[in-house]
Amino acid sequence: MQQVTIYTTRFCPFCIRAKMLLESKNVAFHEIAVDGKPELRDEMTRKAGKHTVPQIWVGSEHVGGCDELMALNRSGKLDTLLEGQNA
Repeated sequence: MQQVTIYTTRFCPFCIRAKMLLESKNVAFHEIAVDGKPELRDEMTRKAGKHTVPQIWVGSEHVGGCDELMALNRSGKLDTLLEGQNA
């Protein structure tokens, strides 16, 4: 199983939805909360090229935000990606 990293803020509904999807699949994830931590948000922005949360990586692949994660799941490609195969 690939490591999943997700940058979040506490009350972001999209962050909550993304985490709920991962939890429903029993996927452990490394959460990096950027609330009130501009240095972590800057790090996320440099890595993702975007400043909105959530920003999600599966292994070394940046998948984007909640909408992109949900689309991968709907297409059946998320499980493949989580297993370390090309989606």
